[in-house]
Amino acid sequence: MRTAVQWLDEYGESHRHATNKLLHWICVPLIVLSLIGLLWSIPVPEAFENISPALNWATAFLMAAVVYYFILSVSLALGMLPVLAGFVLIVDWLDTLEPPLWLISIVIFAIAWVGQFVGHAIEGKRPSFFQDMQFLMIGPAWLLSTLYRRLGIPY
Repeated sequence: MRTAVQWLDEYGESHRHATNKLLHWICVPLIVLSLIGLLWSIPVPEAFENISPALNWATAFLMAAVVYYFILSVSLALGMLPVLAGFVLIVDWLDTLEPPLWLISIVIFAIAWVGQFVGHAIEGKRPSFFQDMQFLMIGPAWLLSTLYRRLGIPY
């Protein structure tokens, strides 16, 4: 299994152009937010509701994602926890708005992916997830690792 550093370095190879980096700082969080919103919108079995009103497909996915990040790096996982919790709070708020959450999420998702592909067109390199789907999980960690490096936090 690759280490966190290996995953992040490989991801970084196709994210060197300043404009692509900027677009990723905007679009990756929006894609994560929109995916949580889409999963939040899927009706859950009654058994889920009986366990907790907060248990839905989004929170189930996020629990699995946190396990993935802990396997990758305890330090990155601990940093992702408040980030993901913040996304849950935003999605919970978006769910109170007049347009349905699924529609808001699809619009955000589509716009953010256009931004990602524009960034990669400028970069001249294909998105990493074409090589390995795990890079979809590495993208948010790559952003966090950039902050960690600036703050001198090991991962």
